[in-house]
Amino acid sequence: MAAGANKVLVAQGGGPTAVINQSLAGVVLEARRHLGIERVYGARHGVRGIINEDFVDLTAETSHNLELIAGTPSSALGSTRDKPDIAYCQQIFKVLQAHDIGYFFYIGGNDSSDTVRIVSEQARAANYPLRCVHIPKTIDNDLVGNDHTPGFPSAARFVAQAFAGANLDNASLPGIYLAVVMGRHAGFLTAASALGKKFPDDGPHLIYLPERVFSLDKFLADVKATYERYGRCVIAVSEGIHDASGEPIAAQLAKDLERDAHGNVQLSGSGALADLLCEEIKTKLKIKRVRGDTFGYVQRSFVGCVSDVDQREAREVGEKAVQYAMWGDASGRTSGSVAIKRTGFYSVDYELLPLDAVAGKTRTMEDAFISESGTDVTDAFRMYLRPLLGSGMPEAFRLRPAPVAKVLGK
Repeated sequence: MAAGANKVLVAQGGGPTAVINQSLAGVVLEARRHLGIERVYGARHGVRGIINEDFVDLTAETSHNLELIAGTPSSALGSTRDKPDIAYCQQIFKVLQAHDIGYFFYIGGNDSSDTVRIVSEQARAANYPLRCVHIPKTIDNDLVGNDHTPGFPSAARFVAQAFAGANLDNASLPGIYLAVVMGRHAGFLTAASALGKKFPDDGPHLIYLPERVFSLDKFLADVKATYERYGRCVIAVSEGIHDASGEPIAAQLAKDLERDAHGNVQLSGSGALADLLCEEIKTKLKIKRVRGDTFGYVQRSFVGCVSDVDQREAREVGEKAVQYAMWGDASGRTSGSVAIKRTGFYSVDYELLPLDAVAGKTRTMEDAFISESGTDVTDAFRMYLRPLLGSGMPEAFRLRPAPVAKVLGK
């Protein structure tokens, strides 16, 4: 490293998760073990905090408090939805140079990995010895090159348990229950709803994913058939369902929808899609008891519903990021994106992928995980997800009623 370029900067970007602070703690605690590191800084509110030089010094933070923070959901440093372009990344690099940062760690999803890639290229062009490592995080589970992504297992655990509870409620007071789950392009989180099923007639009875074209007419036919079969119907819907042209169903049904900073239809944080689909069911199927929910932000940082597997792996990707930056991987690479690789029935190893292999790319659910009907998941998906949910998943049971003969015959 160049003289003085021995400081670490870590930041968190994108949507918070239940375990993102495990990765933060992993970076800070591992970096502080290396004698060559002078200071460990954290940028408040992601890349926005970097260009504003809004740093906090984590060097003197106690290990005990870092452990407490690690077990706390959401982003301890704060986050941002900024999506840097080259000009923005040039500002980031300028700040890193000014503060003698030699190691840059960014915990985030697709956009964050692309930011790390551009900053790394800027440093290389300037012949500045900056080691840049992207640390994976996203509840959408849509980072390529990863078996799964930290944050997803805990959110999936929440979704599975929430649908298990909704199914029990719906069985007691039969009707239609529909809930919309996050996932613009990838349906992994919505598919997790299937892991809450125990008995063959449990809900969700229908699951709709963005990997398949959504037809409103077919949807209504599916709901009608299921309702006639079971006397009730529980439905899981991804916020990103779309028609054959790719237009979001929410945009077709709603007159007015917000758009985010990137021009995308605002799908999260709104109950519009659930309400609109419920209204279609009520109006066209003439079913009176129809209820809809939107899980929205609640699934990201829900306290008390965290996978122990997710916690462990989120810590380890932070630790491995520092180790790769310090010592390099087997090929000598010191910058890249940490990836989780599954080995055996369930264990994991880690790999440092080239940044351009991950940056700006989106993984979607594999065909092998989706049933032929397109409204359920396969056993392959259940086997894939089950070990990620962690220990102590609650189960629901039923009475085994012994009918009593009628006296009045009614």
